[in-house]
Amino acid sequence: MDSKIYLSSPHMGGAEQAFVNEAFQTNWVAPLGPNVEGFEKSLESYLGNGTHVAALSSGTAAIHLALILLGVERGDEVLCQSMTFSASANPIVYQGATPVFVDSEPETWNICPDHLEVAIKDRIAKGKKPKAIIAVHLYGMPYKVDAIKKISEKYEIPIVEDSAEALGSSYKGRKCGTFGDISILSFNGNKIITTSGGGALVSRNLKHKEKAIFLATQARDAAPHYQHSEIGYNYRLSNISAGIGRGQMEVLDKHIGSRRKMNQFYHEIFARTEGVKVFSEPTSDFFSNHWLSCILVDKTSCGFSSEAIRLAMAENNIECRPLWKPMHLQPVFKNAPYYGSTVSEKLFGIGLCLPSGSNLKSEEKVKINDVLIRFVDN
Repeated sequence: MDSKIYLSSPHMGGAEQAFVNEAFQTNWVAPLGPNVEGFEKSLESYLGNGTHVAALSSGTAAIHLALILLGVERGDEVLCQSMTFSASANPIVYQGATPVFVDSEPETWNICPDHLEVAIKDRIAKGKKPKAIIAVHLYGMPYKVDAIKKISEKYEIPIVEDSAEALGSSYKGRKCGTFGDISILSFNGNKIITTSGGGALVSRNLKHKEKAIFLATQARDAAPHYQHSEIGYNYRLSNISAGIGRGQMEVLDKHIGSRRKMNQFYHEIFARTEGVKVFSEPTSDFFSNHWLSCILVDKTSCGFSSEAIRLAMAENNIECRPLWKPMHLQPVFKNAPYYGSTVSEKLFGIGLCLPSGSNLKSEEKVKINDVLIRFVDN
């Protein structure tokens, strides 16, 4: 059998090894060192807009610390986009708070401004003003930044911008990861760049970075002995992992270009297939890194389902996956409040993520093309 074609596999650029070797040679292998500082500075320079970055062990850790910094405590409520990966919502529960899920809008598949405002009004009427809004740039597509920010400011509820999938994406020319009161990034193995595992907390408030680093290093007070006045966490990124990140930053723009070309590749494949729509930017205000290229399949129009495509690809050792199953449909969150209609449910039912890696070889693209064309034709 041919080697498997993955949905989104790590893609090294070559420079990573030198940074990692330097960490070994200088014995900087702990969660501190010149690679951590260098990686943070690279990210700050790339994002711009006066950002401060704290490199952490995961994007999930970054969301958890963001909620702590925003004062989320046991008994509070946090509004969260329903259509997302569970890591967006799990840290709410870590804090003993309750997630309140909000449906998507159909243009960007992200949190719907209308349903968001309905949810806020209703929670306030019930005597429970939410402490934060977690908005996600799904699959690299920016959410409706202006509309969500307007609601945030109107009700004075801060935004945690989940930009785990959107490094390199932008809205009206401004980089994703700079819009939230606190923003987060992920460098998991399947992301647009990777540190093997890792993430970052981003804020324009330097005190947020400093407090995040304090909490991420077990909240040790300034004393010659080990003293702790707050609960801390072991969330800092290692110097070795940060070295991988520094090398990855050198190829970030190239990776974005490759991912966007893959999106165009699928546009060309399905150009004449009625009922199959490739996920794209709704207007020129939006620029997606197209971390994953996704399609919606209308079985009534084309005669086949997204699941049929997935199975046909699997038979040829090509990985595809359904879209994220909305959080309000997950067993673990079955009792959480939900506001919206059925947009995210319908997207989940007819959507599919296709191989999107920046390291896909020409022969792998030929195979993907051939399998999809053959399936559609048959």
